[in-house]
Amino acid sequence: MLTYTDVLLVTRSTCNEMCLGLEAIVRVMLRFTLPVDKGNQAFNDGSLGKTMESMISKLKPEAAYFTPLHGKRSGMLFFDIAEPSQIVEVVEPFFQSLNAAVELVPVMNADDLRKGLAKASQK
Repeated sequence: MLTYTDVLLVTRSTCNEMCLGLEAIVRVMLRFTLPVDKGNQAFNDGSLGKTMESMISKLKPEAAYFTPLHGKRSGMLFFDIAEPSQIVEVVEPFFQSLNAAVELVPVMNADDLRKGLAKASQK
């Protein structure tokens, strides 16, 4: 499992290798899990809905899924980031407003995988 630092390093090396000074876009999956007590409080006081709406509006995810995992409220958002500094902007609302555990990892869609496999098979 990648950590916050690993994602930062992967994103930087991807940009350095792929774009050589051009803006790189990296698709990521943000997975969050809320502690039960804080999740209940956020649900009851309305901050859960407000935080989710705010983040969805801000990130404009390609997809967003919400489900209970291991008995806790959880979700996955798939979206693009252009530079590593955006990581802080993305994860802090989840930490600050919801006391969430957050994972952020680079991901590929089917087209990305096909492109990568084609390049890898040429070597």
